[in-house]
Amino acid sequence: MNGSKPRGRRAPPMWCKAFVTVGLLCELALSASPPVIAGDPEFTEPITNVTVPAGRSVKLGCSVRNLGSYKVAWMHFEQSAILTVNSHVITRNPRITVSHDKHRTWFLHINNVQQEDRGRYMCQINTITAKTQIGYLNVVVPPSISDSLSSSDAIVREGANVSLTCHVDGYPKPDIKWKRDDGLQININKTLNVSEWEQPTLELHRISRLDMGAYLCIATNSVPPSVSKRIKVSVDFPPMLWIPHQLVGVPLGYNVTLECYTEAHPTSLHYWTRDSGQMLHDSGKYKAVSIQGAPSYKVQMKLTIVDVSQTDYGVYKCVAKNSRGETDGTIRLYTSHPPTLAPELQSTENPSPSGIPALGPQWTTDGSNDLENGTSNNTNGKGGKKDDNSILNEITRSGQTYSKPNRPDIIKNSTPRLIPTITVLVLTAAVRLLSRRRERMM
Repeated sequence: MNGSKPRGRRAPPMWCKAFVTVGLLCELALSASPPVIAGDPEFTEPITNVTVPAGRSVKLGCSVRNLGSYKVAWMHFEQSAILTVNSHVITRNPRITVSHDKHRTWFLHINNVQQEDRGRYMCQINTITAKTQIGYLNVVVPPSISDSLSSSDAIVREGANVSLTCHVDGYPKPDIKWKRDDGLQININKTLNVSEWEQPTLELHRISRLDMGAYLCIATNSVPPSVSKRIKVSVDFPPMLWIPHQLVGVPLGYNVTLECYTEAHPTSLHYWTRDSGQMLHDSGKYKAVSIQGAPSYKVQMKLTIVDVSQTDYGVYKCVAKNSRGETDGTIRLYTSHPPTLAPELQSTENPSPSGIPALGPQWTTDGSNDLENGTSNNTNGKGGKKDDNSILNEITRSGQTYSKPNRPDIIKNSTPRLIPTITVLVLTAAVRLLSRRRERMM
């Protein structure tokens, strides 16, 4: 003989030993005749690592040369699973197929990629000492928020603590941040206010009506699109009232509007009553309106009384009630003098500091007259001083306005007759001249 050792049966490759249950693979490997080729098979280029979003399709390529009668197998390294051998699909996964380019490049196709497909994929040639190379498939998943595991809209009482949770999935692990939908700051507690909170859970301590609103849980990672969940937080509290003018004076025959401001949640029922408890309804005499403010739990209540008569004077109540409580406030309506129609010159014995005689009460258009300010000129007859009630009226009713009804007789009687400034100056000079002549004659 030629002295060479007789060639025996080839040893099975490593993947055949590892998966003895797959008889077909062993048969395919051992039945192969010794190749008659110029050189051993080898890989011509590495497997390209691939990143793909879940749900897409992907193709991994394994390029070889001098393959001859040797065979190429694909395996999932982490799952220790043989997927294909040459053109045969071994796995039962229907999403996996195999193809080749004239035996030069072997492609592993995975359709509708799932997260479990993530990992290392091995391409192996069944030489005596198996040749292998590995590529990595990275499956990324855009963020998603689980409604069933996250917080829903919440209704809490003022002063309680609130915990909002956002359960997020995705790969890479998404970042979570909380923001207010209205752009205001988040009050974590009395000492900590933030524009954003980067935690899966948002804890609000001793919540107040100022914290009422919608909160956004926003989840992002490197995979678009970002997602968000809107959680509405409602804060319940009993009604509160604020009355800017508790004493209001108005002359007979005028119109007047009474005002109350209320805050309540849930929205309260608003109405007006007289001191007798009689509820006031819209009519030719009364018109009540409620104007919602911002935030929505604020409401302005207005009651307009038309053509005030003697029986309209007295106490009026604005009432607000909801499921958390009830409150009311009172406004007293009393009679006051109509505007002065013509000014009178003061005596020259008591000149004003400017040297021009002071004029009596005047009707002006800038809201500075007594009638428009709702102040009273009544005195108690003792030393010409205003009594305590008059002073209180002036303080509490500053800014309260009322108007004249559209009646010809009232409009006629209420027309102011103001003396021009130049006329006053001429009269003042004439009075001084007469005074000097009298002094000389004496």
